[in-house]
Amino acid sequence: MKIVLAYSGGLDTSVLLKWLQTTYRAEVIAFCADIGQEEELSGLEEKARRTGASKVYIEDLRKEFARDFVFPMLRAAAVYESGYLLGTSIARPLIAKRLVEIARDNGADAIAHGATGKGNDQVRFELTAMALQPDIRVIAPWRDERFRRQFRGRPDMIRYCRKNGIPVEATAEKPYSMDRNLLHISYEGGILEDPWAEPPADMFKLTAAPEAAPAEPEYVEVEFRRGDPVAVNGRRLDPLGVMTTLNRIAGRHGVGRVDMVENRFVGLKSRGVYETPAGTVLHRAREAVEQITMDREVLHLRNGLVPRYAEMVYYGFWYSPEREMLQAAMDAAAAGVTGTARLKLYKGTCLVVGRRSPMSLYDPSLASFDEAGGYDQSDATGFIRLQALRLRVRAAALRRTKGG
Repeated sequence: MKIVLAYSGGLDTSVLLKWLQTTYRAEVIAFCADIGQEEELSGLEEKARRTGASKVYIEDLRKEFARDFVFPMLRAAAVYESGYLLGTSIARPLIAKRLVEIARDNGADAIAHGATGKGNDQVRFELTAMALQPDIRVIAPWRDERFRRQFRGRPDMIRYCRKNGIPVEATAEKPYSMDRNLLHISYEGGILEDPWAEPPADMFKLTAAPEAAPAEPEYVEVEFRRGDPVAVNGRRLDPLGVMTTLNRIAGRHGVGRVDMVENRFVGLKSRGVYETPAGTVLHRAREAVEQITMDREVLHLRNGLVPRYAEMVYYGFWYSPEREMLQAAMDAAAAGVTGTARLKLYKGTCLVVGRRSPMSLYDPSLASFDEAGGYDQSDATGFIRLQALRLRVRAAALRRTKGG
């Protein structure tokens, strides 16, 4: 039997690699997608081979991630619930897509992942896999009673690694779990499961503490074309360049921290703490350009669809007909979003302080209180009376009823 495992090199997937070999008497191929983990990838190939992987794929997918996943989602203005910019959610369909492709190329019998039975990732991985290869076999050890009986916690897993000579550095219970990519870092579990507990100050990696950020604000300009950011401070950049540049700039000013309790797809609530510096700047900058370029009714209709789109991404339905249909609508709405936003970054805040566009629908002469600008204010009388017609009819009917 041959299995392709989504592998990160951490304690869980290191245990899984060996467990799959022994339980299924399988050849295990390890796959890790480089989507911006940076130092976490150091020594990964050697570790996988020492654990018993027959092949190891470590592929740089950062450009594809930014261009084909993050940017379409950005054009759709996607935000889940109270401010989650979907950093983990949007990474899973790309990882699963490549996992299926590697399995197909290697004639594998199954794919495997280390997502737990309580979380969203199991759904995201498997919905993607089934959408791309309907007959795919998926092995999810955390949903296997044999695995759960053997590993009741991290101490069991650490003992298993020592017994089997698996090279892992974990020696004690981690205070929280972490997932990193180009768009964000998420933290959950452990000490963060108490929703009253403040996250530890030394936890954050992408953003400076706002109180320790520079004492002077920094201004940044982001240029958009058809809803996509194409330049930062006048410098033309590809999607990956936009993300890395803004992560660095916004991160040093402490921009992009979110602490929230969200509703998982499986039905339970979970606390997540996120760092999304570039994503926060891009979201606010795009909104600023939209304000002067997007028609009112298009904007309102689009905004009404954003929660549904965000749910599709969060729940794992990236490769679904409804997301593809809605993406076409979102891209049509974003077609006129061309222009530049200026933002002020200061101690954790990201303030829009300017916007301009060659396609601006904002007319200062129409908006001004000091100029007529071709707008006849007396026209508003008939407009208001027409808007009030149904209200007046209702009021008259109520008066008759009360009078009777």
